[in-house]
Amino acid sequence: MVRLSGSDARRISESILRFRAGHAWNPWTVALADFTDDSLVPVDRVVVAYFAAPRSYTAEDLVEISCHGAPVVLRFCVERACAAGARLAEPGEFTLRAYLNGRIDLPQAEAVRDLIEATTLYQARVAAQQVEGSVSKRIRPVKEQLVELIALLEAGIDFAEDDISVAPVEEILRRLNPIEQTLTALASTFDYGKLVHSGITLAIVGRPNVGKSSLFNRLLEQDRAIVTEIPGTTRDLVSEVAAIHGIPVKFVDTAGIRAGQDLVETLGIERSYRAMADADVTLVVLDLAAPVHPDDLALIELARGQGRWILVGNKADLPRVAEAPGDYIAVSALTGVGIERLREAIAPLASHEQDSGFITSIRHAQLLAESLEALGQARKAAEFGIPHEMLLLDLYAALRPLDSITGATTADDILNRIFSTFCIGK
Repeated sequence: MVRLSGSDARRISESILRFRAGHAWNPWTVALADFTDDSLVPVDRVVVAYFAAPRSYTAEDLVEISCHGAPVVLRFCVERACAAGARLAEPGEFTLRAYLNGRIDLPQAEAVRDLIEATTLYQARVAAQQVEGSVSKRIRPVKEQLVELIALLEAGIDFAEDDISVAPVEEILRRLNPIEQTLTALASTFDYGKLVHSGITLAIVGRPNVGKSSLFNRLLEQDRAIVTEIPGTTRDLVSEVAAIHGIPVKFVDTAGIRAGQDLVETLGIERSYRAMADADVTLVVLDLAAPVHPDDLALIELARGQGRWILVGNKADLPRVAEAPGDYIAVSALTGVGIERLREAIAPLASHEQDSGFITSIRHAQLLAESLEALGQARKAAEFGIPHEMLLLDLYAALRPLDSITGATTADDILNRIFSTFCIGK
């Protein structure tokens, strides 16, 4: 599809397309046309959709020309449009125009990018809901409450001669409470949102022949890693991305950790240790059909010291010999026993879908943290009886990060709120 946006979209389309007799540009309808070359010889039969400003994606006149998909035809269509007066769009320019023209706000624009980059259906669904404004809908009421509080204090300072009373401390704190509580709850969703947006990296480690590669293949549900009975088959890192409950997980199969038999295997083991250090989650795999080895205990201690880890006992389909230290999840990479339980342990938050109004952007998380810090300062200022002129500085400092998420609040917004709320001057 070739998309044209702007005041000349229809003119340029008419110069490269040949419509049937009597064609009219009716908004939000489609029409058949012939895409022609310079000599008016048809190159493709296309479907043309027209969206009139301001009810289009960019809030401008917008024409979409759907070709049959041959790259050479699409390229030629773009060349013909440029020759007729169009220019190539910059990366993200259609969404930028939608934002600048007030069609969408900044969180919605960022969600469009997330939707394009989604690698799982759950990521796509979350991004699509955020495109509809799910994040903005949670922030906007809090911002309104904050603007109301600012207007209350501004009125008490600027219009004292009009019998507007100065807000007491109790009223200020009463209004601050729900603002802080809502923003704190929203900021806390970033732990889950970060998982949805970025996924996690999981390293599978253990001694040779405990079944790491078999477990890797079972979790991926495909034969990705080579599996043999020969110890040390895996010499380098093997990685693949799969989804667990909609969360992208990068699985990393590592070389079996033991005293290296040759230079290549030793290098592979060094990379295994690096993979453990870089991973968000480490699976330490034991062989339940063999006694626990000192190397197993050393790996467990290393994983425990590095962060989140899960102890997995493989070969649960065989007679159990190992006495694993601590809790573990028994699985069989061969039969699939225990695999679903392991999936739940890998991404426990992902197993419970939340509503889409959570924070997935680190930029939003940082801005919310800045706003909460300023609100905390405002609370202290109110409790210590600091003059309202100084208290307002903290409230404006709390408002600015929210403006960076949803869009700016102007001085007129504050004044309109004052004059619509208070009967001033009569």
